[in-house]
Amino acid sequence: MERKIILTSDGSHTLFVPELEEHFHSVHGAIQESMHVFITNGLLNTSKPDICIFEVGFGTGLNALLTLANKGAKSVRYFSIEKYPLLPSEFEQLNFAKLLSGELQGQFQLMHQCEWNSPHIITPGFELTKLEADLTNFSFQDFPDFDLIYFDAFAPNKQGDMWAEDIFRNLSDHTNPRGIFVTYCAQGEVRRKLIRSGFEMQRIPGPPGKKQMLYGEKA
Repeated sequence: MERKIILTSDGSHTLFVPELEEHFHSVHGAIQESMHVFITNGLLNTSKPDICIFEVGFGTGLNALLTLANKGAKSVRYFSIEKYPLLPSEFEQLNFAKLLSGELQGQFQLMHQCEWNSPHIITPGFELTKLEADLTNFSFQDFPDFDLIYFDAFAPNKQGDMWAEDIFRNLSDHTNPRGIFVTYCAQGEVRRKLIRSGFEMQRIPGPPGKKQMLYGEKA
């Protein structure tokens, strides 16, 4: 799958997939979008000192990097699933760490370079497990229950099978009570599927360039 690196409005990179006519992040600002959707409305809403995060779509690694940079005193176990990992020639060019803090560059490269399907300590208090797998037939049987879900798949009109109710129900079954679910998507049908799957969902203000997003908690 061809992917092109482009600049977004806040100066940070994203990838464009011509085959799908889809960007990995908002062209209005990749870092801005991820901070708003997943950090401000996800990570910073969690009160537990030790949290388990599941991310749908490791992609560029931006959400993982921002989680590391903003976790504070929290201890984080971070699981992320990705069917099409980036190549070194792609992730080595991404400028997220340079824009955030030069100290993060080594940790960002380590996130991408570490072996798939095994846990790795990126820094004390941040354990990353990247899963090279297909979410549509993935089993969570041997995984801990999650406190926070970052749902960052391509849009439903591009990857409809990733937004299936069976997937949401599977995630709900492995989410702790009051666990948080956040996604940039605000579609009514997605919201209704999540509600039927056991999440209490609401629309809240979205990131720059997007009116709304979805926020929910496990009932």
